[in-house]
Amino acid sequence: MDARAIIAKVRGKQTPSQDELTWFASGLASGAVSDAQAGAFAMAVVLNGLSDAGRVALTQGMRDSGDVMKWDLPGPVIDKHSTGGVGDCVSLILAPVLAACGAYVPMISGRGLGHTGGTLDKLEAIPGLNINVTEKQLRLITREVGCAIVSATGQIAPADRRLYAIRDVTATVESVDLITASILSKKLAAGLESLILDVKCGSGAFMKTPDEARALARALVDAANGAGCKTAALISDMNQPLAPALGNAVEVAVCMEILAGDTSVAPRLYDLTVGLCAQLLMMQGEDTATAVSQVKTAIGSGGAMERFAQMIAALGGPPDMAHDWHTHLPKAPVVGEVTAPETGHIAAIDGEALGLAVVGLGGGRNVETDRVNPAVGFTEMIGLGVAVTRGDPLCVVHAADEDAAVAAALAVQRAITIGDPVTPGPLVIEGIT
Repeated sequence: MDARAIIAKVRGKQTPSQDELTWFASGLASGAVSDAQAGAFAMAVVLNGLSDAGRVALTQGMRDSGDVMKWDLPGPVIDKHSTGGVGDCVSLILAPVLAACGAYVPMISGRGLGHTGGTLDKLEAIPGLNINVTEKQLRLITREVGCAIVSATGQIAPADRRLYAIRDVTATVESVDLITASILSKKLAAGLESLILDVKCGSGAFMKTPDEARALARALVDAANGAGCKTAALISDMNQPLAPALGNAVEVAVCMEILAGDTSVAPRLYDLTVGLCAQLLMMQGEDTATAVSQVKTAIGSGGAMERFAQMIAALGGPPDMAHDWHTHLPKAPVVGEVTAPETGHIAAIDGEALGLAVVGLGGGRNVETDRVNPAVGFTEMIGLGVAVTRGDPLCVVHAADEDAAVAAALAVQRAITIGDPVTPGPLVIEGIT
């Protein structure tokens, strides 16, 4: 096998064979494929795509580049994945909610990708927490707590770990084939019974239109079900941030408020989390009303908060996260309002631009070696359709210094269009089964 020949095939709009794609995935894991070759392959796939068979072959090759887990637990092993957006911190609430409902959630997550935030970066805003665990530790925490949100171990889909980082810095994120292989290789290697996918659509998503989101959802659902994992998808709106906070520590703070019972702090985040959790429970045989009731009870009773705190402690974080989380999350030294430059209504929000503004503050990466500042970001982000008068707050910026705060404020003002009144679309656009 020769990486150059495989890249040349994709460049020439041909699909490599299953053996070739399996070899390439193995080479990503072993280092036999160089960074330059991985980047060239990713760019060729973005430009020319793979066939349906090629997409499945790449997914299976990346899954099989490491260990594939098997479970023997007294409840269903289930999980969720989002294709990425801004202010999307569903996973931090969903995993402990499902654990409180009697399920087991070995959630293998990723870091920020392009303009979107990463679940692992958000978790690492909590001091002392270590998301790099062994498979033995993952099994132990999942069994004892009911959920574990961790990085892929060295043995779980190592090909994806390598390609994921390269895609982030080579403008090769937006590809149905690469997104499908990346998501499913980790999830299928985790040995899941059921999977729910949250496919984002809109200005803050990789998929900007419903047709693009539908194509990705269908590709993911078909590939996962074909591989033996019961899978469905919800296409959800990302034309505005899901939560009113963008950044790492600030998004964790919003999740803690919801887990503490204040669902009004981020109603769209809460509603989507309930919908995704309920869908997973329904895939396990519950009726709709029972599933929704179980999810809401898990949050309202404090059960989900207890599971979250247990998970954080098991991963090396503070043991009192449930009761004293305010003191543990880092805070930026410069905090100030970003104001509306004119009067009108919030007519459009460029979510991708907002995500890149968080990266510009230091809350994400421009190159793989960048260190993330967990304290920076935006809070109290205004939503679509809201009426504003010149000088009204659009959001609050949290920055490392004054210059960064000024640059971020300008980026926010450019990202938000003020004009005629608009009515936001539905939070859940469509379901794919």
